[in-house]
Amino acid sequence: MLELIEAIFLGIVQGLTEFLPVSSSGHLLLGQYFLGLDQERFGLSFDVAMHLGTLLAVIYFFRRDLVRMAFAFLRSLRHRDLSQPDQRLAYLILASTIPAAFLGYFLEDFFETVVRSPWVVVFNLVLVGILFIIGEAVGSRVRQASKLTFAEAIGIGVAQAAALVPGVSRSGATMTLGLFLGLKREEAARFSFLMSVPIIAGAGVLQLGEVVSEGMSASDTLLFVVGFVTSAVVGYMAIRFFLRYVVDHSLRAFAYYRFGLAAVVAALLVVL
Repeated sequence: MLELIEAIFLGIVQGLTEFLPVSSSGHLLLGQYFLGLDQERFGLSFDVAMHLGTLLAVIYFFRRDLVRMAFAFLRSLRHRDLSQPDQRLAYLILASTIPAAFLGYFLEDFFETVVRSPWVVVFNLVLVGILFIIGEAVGSRVRQASKLTFAEAIGIGVAQAAALVPGVSRSGATMTLGLFLGLKREEAARFSFLMSVPIIAGAGVLQLGEVVSEGMSASDTLLFVVGFVTSAVVGYMAIRFFLRYVVDHSLRAFAYYRFGLAAVVAALLVVL
């Protein structure tokens, strides 16, 4: 029973923080550190379940956009016209995937071992929060994502790879650079979520292959279902809330949340 409660808790944390700019890896690390929750003991299958759950959430939410881009990409194989928004956006998403996939493949183990420290989370919570505030101040917030250049898309892909460091946040890093590049908040958020699809899907498929080859026990299967459903439902709700929120609100509230969380964690680390 305790394992199920912990699985639901971790699924909720993953679903919320994967898409809100507060860092899923940072929150999971802090949860493990302070609450004694050991995500690793749930095994690879549970980790896969949560990633597939958030993948389902973003695919279902953006299903119409993804279908349009897929057909636009197929049409481009016969006649490429990058002035067409859906076609150009599809190629921009693919371009942004290259650095994230490359750096993630070669550096993921390094970030998961060497920099997994609560103090790293504290530092990055503050740093990215400051970048939120600066981005809101200097960004023109007038551009559409489909108007990005390919160099800018690749740069956003590098920012996405930076989220491997706990405390950075995938959506936070990509949205911040999007703001610096003049994107509207909702456009930066939309592009951030869309570009997460191939990365999460690629990592999830690779891990799922390992899970299938190893097999799952009955208890692992139950945890898999719980983690998948919880992260999918909460992830969908988080995407829906956030895209509505950023239309009329800045990222400052999330910056202040990051500052407050960093202060609490730093105080606990000093005291404990």
